[in-house]
Amino acid sequence: MPRRPVAVFAIAPWAFDGVFPADLLTRLRQLVDIDPATTFTSFEGPAAAAALAEADILLSGWGGPRIDAAVLTAAPRLRAVIHAAGTVKARVDPVVFDNGLVVSSAAEANAVPVADYTVAMLVLGAKQAFSRARRYAAAVEDAHGDWFSGEGTGLHGCTVGVIGASRIGRLVLRRLRAFDVEVLLYDPYVSAAEAAALGAEPVGMDDICRRGDLVTVHAPALPETRHMLDARRLGLLPDGAVVINTARGSLIDTEALTAACATGRISAVLDVTDPEPLPPGHPLFALPNVLITPHLAGAQGRETRRLGEFAIAEVSRFVNGAPLLGRVEPEQLPYIA
Repeated sequence: MPRRPVAVFAIAPWAFDGVFPADLLTRLRQLVDIDPATTFTSFEGPAAAAALAEADILLSGWGGPRIDAAVLTAAPRLRAVIHAAGTVKARVDPVVFDNGLVVSSAAEANAVPVADYTVAMLVLGAKQAFSRARRYAAAVEDAHGDWFSGEGTGLHGCTVGVIGASRIGRLVLRRLRAFDVEVLLYDPYVSAAEAAALGAEPVGMDDICRRGDLVTVHAPALPETRHMLDARRLGLLPDGAVVINTARGSLIDTEALTAACATGRISAVLDVTDPEPLPPGHPLFALPNVLITPHLAGAQGRETRRLGEFAIAEVSRFVNGAPLLGRVEPEQLPYIA
């Protein structure tokens, strides 16, 4: 009888139950031998050494240890790393690819709630819902109508600028087809024909800023993208524009954004910041036209199950010799989020 593949969990206990509930574990155990009672956040010690020595597949996730040359030495049978979360950038050393291992990420599954959050914030941002709600709460009897005016609000007929045709950016573009909006796209790696197929007009970054009533950021954090929305570009935004960032905080110059929003000229919805978290008492927290959420756009609560479902489907594809849908190629590692 051929040996069944052996898998090992490398995921923090706090994340485990949401990503791998009982019914998914039952499905997984039909594919591989795995001990669901053992999850590693460090590969130090005899228990980890024994598990790695037999492992064909590492099922990693949030809070799991980095997979480097030492891990590969301890795991001579290892053939695949399947990550039940988003980016593998900080999780997988390039040596993993050099040794011929297959790497997969559930980033596609994690992208779904981020895109949903983004579109929700586009709708609410265009309504000026956050600043109007604060005015409503603070209204006094002789000025209670201040919060009510909807002049110049609403997503209908707006121009939406999307920075980055990433996995999430493309999902946002797909969702925007349901709205009567003009869509602009900045991505230097996307051709005009591909942009048109995505339902967007390809433009430069400055044009996105000049024309966008709402601008949503979906680019990776790289040296060349740091502060891509700086004081000059924020100054190009039309009055009343809304900036949404669900990507990485470093893409926007925090000091410049704070100054621009403090004038009331533009608004912002930030699920990520630089630094993250912002220090207590940061002026952005007090601005009525700024909403800051604690990096919650990605899979949370019931949504984390999607990550486990995706990862287990990848395990099935791997053991059956089928192509992996979430496969990460080595040349992608420096550029993914």
